[in-house]
Amino acid sequence: MRTGGLLGTLLLIWLIIGAIACGQRDYFSSDQKMNCADFGTIVVTVLAGPLNYFGVNPKVENCNVPQPSQ
Repeated sequence: MRTGGLLGTLLLIWLIIGAIACGQRDYFSSDQKMNCADFGTIVVTVLAGPLNYFGVNPKVENCNVPQPSQ
């Protein structure tokens, strides 16, 4: 059971580091309306975690969200 707790803690730290990277890149302080690509970039940056500080700069472009049926 201790291994699960350790892995959970490491995962949480990983995601927090990714969120910090988003904050440093000003992804959270956009005055514009956020689109799908902006949201996707934030998600992949958080998931990349500490890799952001080793040159990984994930971006999502040309995101198309399906429209609801009429």
